[in-house]
Amino acid sequence: MPVTDTHRTVDAVFKLESAKIIATLTRMVRDVALAEELAQDALVAALEQWPASGVPDNPGAWLLAIAKRRAVDHIRRSRRLERKQEQLAHDRDEQPGPDSERDHHQDDVLRLMFISCHPLLPTRERLALSLRLLGGLTAGEIARAFLTDEQTIAQRIAAAKRTLADARVPFELPPGAELAERLASVLEVIYLIFNEGYAATSGDDLMRPGLTLEALRLGRLLAELAPQEAEVHGLVALMEIQQSRSAARTGPSGEPIPLHEQHRGRWDQLLVRRGFTAMLRAREIGAAPGPYVLQAAIAVSHAQAASAEDTDWARIASLYEALARLLPTPVVQLNRAVALAHAHGPQRGLDLVDSLTSDPALRDYHLLPGVRGDLLLRLGRSAEARREFERAAQLTRNVAERAFLLRRAEEITVTDASGPTLGQAAQAFLKCDDFTTPTVRSYAQTLRRLCRALGEGQPLHAMTAQQVARVFAATWPDAAATTWNRHRSAVRSFCAWADLDDLTVGLERRTGSGHATRPLSRTQLDALFGRTELPLRERTLWWLLHESGAGVTTVLSLNVEDLDLDDRRARTGGTWVSWRSGTSRLLPALLSGRTRGPLFLADRRPAPARTPAAADLCPQTGRRRLSYERAEYLFKRTTKSLAPSADGYTLSQLKPRGS
Repeated sequence: MPVTDTHRTVDAVFKLESAKIIATLTRMVRDVALAEELAQDALVAALEQWPASGVPDNPGAWLLAIAKRRAVDHIRRSRRLERKQEQLAHDRDEQPGPDSERDHHQDDVLRLMFISCHPLLPTRERLALSLRLLGGLTAGEIARAFLTDEQTIAQRIAAAKRTLADARVPFELPPGAELAERLASVLEVIYLIFNEGYAATSGDDLMRPGLTLEALRLGRLLAELAPQEAEVHGLVALMEIQQSRSAARTGPSGEPIPLHEQHRGRWDQLLVRRGFTAMLRAREIGAAPGPYVLQAAIAVSHAQAASAEDTDWARIASLYEALARLLPTPVVQLNRAVALAHAHGPQRGLDLVDSLTSDPALRDYHLLPGVRGDLLLRLGRSAEARREFERAAQLTRNVAERAFLLRRAEEITVTDASGPTLGQAAQAFLKCDDFTTPTVRSYAQTLRRLCRALGEGQPLHAMTAQQVARVFAATWPDAAATTWNRHRSAVRSFCAWADLDDLTVGLERRTGSGHATRPLSRTQLDALFGRTELPLRERTLWWLLHESGAGVTTVLSLNVEDLDLDDRRARTGGTWVSWRSGTSRLLPALLSGRTRGPLFLADRRPAPARTPAAADLCPQTGRRRLSYERAEYLFKRTTKSLAPSADGYTLSQLKPRGS
């Protein structure tokens, strides 16, 4: 076999077997990052040996055996031999049969899935890590799939591994009620991967088949590992049926073809049948239908219709109503609006869509104006429909979809185009000679958002205060008083210049700093500080900010040599910072033998071109001082589950009340 053919075989085998290999190694060494390194060692051994010796009869077992040997060597070198030898000897004595060995591997892969999709990880890191560990994709392959660079993907994977290691996430299935919550995270990641392949958010092509196929493979694997979970089978059914339409979703030039215009003879009937089978399995389990089972039922309804005209839209609308009760997200409501429009007329759908225009979650979602344009066109409101299609095209980052939306806009003939548009007026306003550069910059931020939300083609004198109020509600719902008032003032100035009525009527001027800067409650603090799985650095910083009442910048400027651990205080500049028992419990572990340099360190060493000042660099680790921006970001990310707006809180809210 030629060397190139052997290399392709090695690559294919590793993609199929990597999840099992890494999962088995993780159980042995209890470290995901190390397990992946050992698996890579086995891959290198195959690349070196198979061209000469030939591909083994069971290549997956060969790779696993080599990888396990590397793991044992590592354990021996790490001086954990005595503790592990007994277990290894026990494993050899038992000599499990093929069935029990297979069950063991399945349990390991299931555990690996739960780790890769851990809620501690941001969504982008979960996606990258899952494709790396479970799909066997390289960082370069993942980068190409998501249209980003390989370094970014490698950084996300490394950050995910570091987060899991710092939090000491155990290699085990979560207990009891936590299992259902964590399973939802696994399903979410798989479906996100599928959706990115099915309707790419950016790039030239509408679809990225590699991602949809990988998501299907992971979904089918999960269904084998968790056969009694109805939601798993529901997700598989949903993906199978959606994937069945792939050949019919694009035209000769790659342009999107809407569902009701697709040639149903091009739908893959094998995938449709597989979807129906998965749906039957979900129903046989007998559990109350969850979000994925309901979405699969909607997909089944579409697949059962012989033509678009035969679609049972009343049933689909009722399914969306049930889905909205379980999953009351704006996107679900938008899809429900489409079903309502087909079942009960376009005005019914438009009423629901209009109620969503002030929702921050849909602020820049191109499908909102896209759906609205469809409904307006069906109602005969052509000029408005054209503007909505143009706005949708402006919002999407996918080239094929943008071209499709612009073509739809161009197909609409509009005769009444009298008067200036919002875009034209905004440009003229910003060129006023009596504005300073900072004023132009400030006004431009406000007017750009208005143009993005309402469309640059919006007739200026047709604008209403209600439209502006919706833009403010969607864009700046939790803005501080100064920010809110600045944007309000910009709109008023624009209205005065353009000789318009005041469009800020109903937008009251805000006073004070608002709820966003109120200190966290005792309940919120207990929930935060009770999460001992969070990284030590963050927990120490948060305790110190809370107990000292000092400013964030002041605390981040502390150096190790400034600390007086016995008196529980430190001096920085002319300020004393003191703390109590919560901080005292954590500081010794955070210091870890360090005697000089910044107390709170960044995650990694700085790049050579960005070397900080000596005072901000730890002489013992080479790492720089933790920045305010990074510390704030980490706190916001962690506290999203605590904040009513799901935007997270700010570090300043850790100050005790009255400080």
